[in-house]
Amino acid sequence: MTASDTVEAVFKAVAASAPDVRDGLAGRRVYESTDNPTGDRQLAADVYADELLEERLLEIKRVGGYASEERESVIEAEAEGEYHVACDPLDGSSNLRSNNTMGTLVGVYEEPLPAAGRDLVASGFVLYGPITTMVTAREGTVTESVIGDDGTRRTVETDLTLPGAPTVYGFGGRVPQWSGEFAGYVETVAEELKLRYGGAMIGDVNQVLTYGGIFGYPGLEDRPEGKLRLLFEGHPIAHIVETAGGGSSDGERSLLESVPESLHERTPLFVGNEEYVDRLEAALSG
Repeated sequence: MTASDTVEAVFKAVAASAPDVRDGLAGRRVYESTDNPTGDRQLAADVYADELLEERLLEIKRVGGYASEERESVIEAEAEGEYHVACDPLDGSSNLRSNNTMGTLVGVYEEPLPAAGRDLVASGFVLYGPITTMVTAREGTVTESVIGDDGTRRTVETDLTLPGAPTVYGFGGRVPQWSGEFAGYVETVAEELKLRYGGAMIGDVNQVLTYGGIFGYPGLEDRPEGKLRLLFEGHPIAHIVETAGGGSSDGERSLLESVPESLHERTPLFVGNEEYVDRLEAALSG
């Protein structure tokens, strides 16, 4: 099995699992008695999606390890493999109770986890919206597909790129906790773009991929390290957006230049059209 075959097998397994994850949401809207390793409350749906993906991804030849937001440590495959998969099994699961957008996020690394952003060989996400779609990035190309009820993919866009005339923005975190520099930046962006923020990163990033613009979750006064996880969210989303012709940043540099010191390390995250990412970095540095 070649590297390309391994990546395709990962994407195929994630797509095949999507209908099962989606069908399992309705009966798993209650919180578990425990939190995940970084202190977020776990829904039964988080645990279900995590266990399903772990089982199916570790069955793939040459996949040597699986890590997720819901796990304290990396789960090693029985057979050694040189590729390692990081997952956010159910991004935006807090939206489940209000029946809003959620997704599944995956990154395929060629080094053991935690690994650098430049060790990513492929990334992708599933979006559970009115229809189920999948966006993947590998070998310099971003592809969008629709996932059918049987878990198969039908390609609808073979070379997805960010629109050149951006129209939307969305930023997370409580406004009183924003820094003055970031709040000033948002004021200028709000004069140019339309607000679109749904509280699930994958849904908000997909808005940017579709319409152009910028999404971000900054470091806050009470949480300067940010909310989102570098390995499970920052790297894969940055890889997708940069491959689609956009930019990413932690406020200072590309997220793909960041090397996590721990599995669940958090980061500020900004992705979108390069113009807006560059202006963000300039605003925060001033």
